[in-house]
Amino acid sequence: MSEAVRDFFDGLARGGGRMLRQVSGTVRFDLAGPDGVDHWLVAIDRGQVVVSQGRADDADTVIHTDEALFLRMARGELKPLPAWLRNDFTADGEFRFVLMLERLFAPPPGARHPRAVAGHAGPTEGRERR
Repeated sequence: MSEAVRDFFDGLARGGGRMLRQVSGTVRFDLAGPDGVDHWLVAIDRGQVVVSQGRADDADTVIHTDEALFLRMARGELKPLPAWLRNDFTADGEFRFVLMLERLFAPPPGARHPRAVAGHAGPTEGRERR
């Protein structure tokens, strides 16, 4: 397992739950790498996130992917839902946790929140006056 994977899950456990206040359940990530499959269990209870590694416990949803694809999603280079639709990774269990992956992973590079964009550009800014 790479250090980048460990860093992602450590960061998630430290403060990744702010976007998950209304979510409760478990997601297991089965990440295939050169040394076999690593299992990461993410337990979410209304924003509180606990991460454990190594045990292949049952989970509400199990995500199966390789480490390289997982890291691309974690860095925001690849959006989870389109990747799942293309069958880049598979998921067993509750579909709502596939949708929730968007909240776990970083936004795409250069992305800005719509409210920030709206706050900087007024409704008439950039339009020609007649």
